Amino acid sequence: MQEQTAEFIQNTNALAIQISNLVLSYSLSTIGAIIILSVGWIIAGILQRWTRQSLSKFKGFDQTLVVFFSASVRYGILVVVLVMVLGQFGIQTASILAALGAVGLAIGLALQGTLQNIAAGIMLLVLRPFKVGEYINAGAIAGTVQEIGLFSTELKTYDGLFVMAPNSVLWNTPVTNFTRHKARMHDFKVGIGYEDDVQKAFTILKTIISEQKGVLKTPEPIYFVSQLADSSVVISCRYWIEAPNYFTVSNTTTERVKSAFSDEGINIPYPQVTYHRSEVTS
Repeated sequence: MQEQTAEFIQNTNALAIQISNLVLSYSLSTIGAIIILSVGWIIAGILQRWTRQSLSKFKGFDQTLVVFFSASVRYGILVVVLVMVLGQFGIQTASILAALGAVGLAIGLALQGTLQNIAAGIMLLVLRPFKVGEYINAGAIAGTVQEIGLFSTELKTYDGLFVMAPNSVLWNTPVTNFTRHKARMHDFKVGIGYEDDVQKAFTILKTIISEQKGVLKTPEPIYFVSQLADSSVVISCRYWIEAPNYFTVSNTTTERVKSAFSDEGINIPYPQVTYHRSEVTS
């Protein structure tokens, strides 16, 4: 009986020692994990602010990219900190990293289209083929840019419709920017009759264009006969207009030329079909 009691006491003491060692070990691991987590959290916040401030100093660097890159730095550091914390408790970090890699690969395959949009959004924000407020055309997409995000770009069409275009579509499609440059050339053409005076038509055209607000004097407008068509002599004028006034000036020019030519008796030929009807008598 005494031997059994002594053995029980001995086993109890051994178990108590093991529990004490385990508690002490996990206590130290917990303290270490708390320290690592606290320091890592502080460092992540500091580096996030430093990244944001550094990128904001670059002229023209989009604010969306500033937020994206600074947040990426923060969460990247926190992932490393989390792995270090798990390592404090004896968890194999190599297997965790392998699992994270597999999960990341699976997510990447599942969100392939979304990731393409993000990558395209970053390229659009860095290279800036268009900016907010500019009018663009990309295949079937056309409108004034309202907002450029990481996933998509919002546009407003000329008739007030809202268009949300995926960034990958805009990145993989040739984009025509109508308002990037300060001026645009208008290639105006109009046909007059073969019996009309070409120089008189040029004089009228010069007067109309010179009176238009928004027409640049340099480069000077160029006037010439561009084609001898079947029923008309096509006269042309190439002149430069301030980009914001392009549509107003070009439309007004067409309207005034039609009115002035009519007043001056200059004919603008158009295709006509004449039907001849004859009666057959028996």
